[in-house]
Amino acid sequence: MWNFLAPVVGPIVDKLVDLIPDPKARATAKAEFEKELRQAVTQANQAQAEINKIEAGHSSIFVAGWRPFIGWVCGIGILWAFIIQPIAIWVIANFQIGVNNLPQIPTEGLFELVLAMLGMGGLRTWEKIKNVSRETNPGRGK
Repeated sequence: MWNFLAPVVGPIVDKLVDLIPDPKARATAKAEFEKELRQAVTQANQAQAEINKIEAGHSSIFVAGWRPFIGWVCGIGILWAFIIQPIAIWVIANFQIGVNNLPQIPTEGLFELVLAMLGMGGLRTWEKIKNVSRETNPGRGK
């Protein structure tokens, strides 16, 4: 995950660190910030892995089953839109099969769903890491 964040965060860190006049202090500050960011990413990954284990072990399909369901729906939709449908159109055209319309999946909606679910998962992980979730603060969310 750090490899993903480094190109995004790196230039921002460089701009902030460049404000420090002393070269040694600048290098130390940059190294410390990158170290803390790597630790935060590692903690987020560990917290998400723990959440995944707890959810997967739950006996209720509504807790353990929603993520796999969304994953399968999105996976099948993407499979249809990018692999099966284009091949089916090619087969229909080449073998002159009398089928005029194949179902269309609105992939923009599908991608919005995938990105929203990934984003919500990230926010939930951030809440757990920062100790601000409902489980740790029962009065929150009412």
